[in-house]
Amino acid sequence: MASRAVPRAAFGLAIVSAVILILSGFGYRWGWWSVGTSFNVLRVAAFAGIAVGMLALVGLGLAAVARAWPGVAFAVLALAIALVVVWLPLSFQKMASTVPRIHDITTDTEHPPAFVAILERRRGAPNPPAYDGAEVAAKQKRGYPDLGPTTVAVPPDRALAAAEAAARALGWEIVAVVPAEGRLEATATTPWFGFKDDVVVRVTPEGSGSSRVDVRSKSRIGRSDLGTNAKRIRAFLTDLRSKLT
Repeated sequence: MASRAVPRAAFGLAIVSAVILILSGFGYRWGWWSVGTSFNVLRVAAFAGIAVGMLALVGLGLAAVARAWPGVAFAVLALAIALVVVWLPLSFQKMASTVPRIHDITTDTEHPPAFVAILERRRGAPNPPAYDGAEVAAKQKRGYPDLGPTTVAVPPDRALAAAEAAARALGWEIVAVVPAEGRLEATATTPWFGFKDDVVVRVTPEGSGSSRVDVRSKSRIGRSDLGTNAKRIRAFLTDLRSKLT
């Protein structure tokens, strides 16, 4: 009897732990609770996953000894779900320890592009719109030495149009496009927690018929962005270059 009951119980609890994991992010996105509560729920899901994994191993052993193959299947499924539930929070923790503890990333740390149209949207956000200064610039250079401006062999008007196309392709919400200033501003929303990060793209002439493109991406909340802003800038510049090739 236990060879059937334990694996089935483990599978049911694994589903519950997976739902808790999913809700840890979407609960904040839907306005159910604060970001602090979301991270607490995430921890609960991780500990639940560990407990479910141990129960699944016990169930797997019981089912295997009894040759109750349906029980083996339930236990294996429960173990697989538990591993995912535990792995995801641990991957966040590992990422937090390997990237700089910053949330304002730019390709030009000396003269970072400034937010203009987005200022109203950031009103009241824990992270102010101003650039965080030399200390953050030094941390970025150590953590993301590859980030820098991109030069494209097209005039600024074409570069800005391609920048807008790339931003839309990445799913950003376009807030402003000002050709006279070579400026694009947009808001990117992370898929799970729904965090709002703001982006400003600056296009300036460089040489004959070429343009320099600088990007800045800054989170509205959080001390560390877990590398999200740097990843976003890289993806944008890669898409921009592909559109202009």
